[in-house]
Amino acid sequence: MRRALCLLVAAPLLALEYAHKPADPQPTGWPLTAEEKAFIAKPEFERRPGREINKHLPHLWPAVPSAGSWGGTSWVDTHARLVTYVQKNAGPCDVLLVGDSITQQWGSPLDKGVLNAAWLKAFPTAKTINIGIGGDKSQNVLWRLDHGGVAGLQPKTIVLMIGNNNMFFTPETGVAAAAKGVETCALNLREKFPDAELIVAKILPCHGPKNRFYEDILRTNAEIDKLNLGADPKVKVLDLTKDFLNADGTIKNALYAPDKIHLSLDGYDVYAQRLAPLLKLALAR
Repeated sequence: MRRALCLLVAAPLLALEYAHKPADPQPTGWPLTAEEKAFIAKPEFERRPGREINKHLPHLWPAVPSAGSWGGTSWVDTHARLVTYVQKNAGPCDVLLVGDSITQQWGSPLDKGVLNAAWLKAFPTAKTINIGIGGDKSQNVLWRLDHGGVAGLQPKTIVLMIGNNNMFFTPETGVAAAAKGVETCALNLREKFPDAELIVAKILPCHGPKNRFYEDILRTNAEIDKLNLGADPKVKVLDLTKDFLNADGTIKNALYAPDKIHLSLDGYDVYAQRLAPLLKLALAR
């Protein structure tokens, strides 16, 4: 299966093939057709891989593009805002940030548009484009990447962190599938930006030992290790687990917000310190 051409700009057919053909009437491109708008208006569970043939295929969900849904058009409206932002900033940039709310909170045009103090302290001169959306799963990021989310950008370096929200579904999908979703996002970005350096940050721990989310994150990260993403010389895998856990496996509370999922400014300082050597090396090239 080869994916369709972008609606706006003629481009070569993409080599990346998904494990299951997306059911979208418009699998790539922006703006959206009326048919695609009607399709993604359906609840996300009605658009999952296999639904069109009445098969339950949860192991495919994380690695096949699917628009997110917050009810109504709010999610796709948020994506549209980011597409406009990307279009206004087309061309070269130093860093492209891709992910969910943990990425969004580096500082996003969806909020005040100002990068947070930890990022500015570590990377004060880096032109940074942030397309993080809170609540996104890997499949939602894939859909955004294929529907105008990064079109026209020329990043030197990309930082991808995704997968936390996939943990809501690991009882159905399994952790290997969640890791496959991370890998597929990485492959999509490598295809779109073959000259860029890609940093894949593994999923940050949250909550605490014996909590299912906590345990499934550790298991998913172990599955990511098995995928050997770093075999690609343009990909670096960043494991922050030890930086955010105490010796007994509990999270370092000072690095987290009260929900024990999102990060405090101190947490972002730690994240930035670990990113710094990788980003500065990439940006110096």
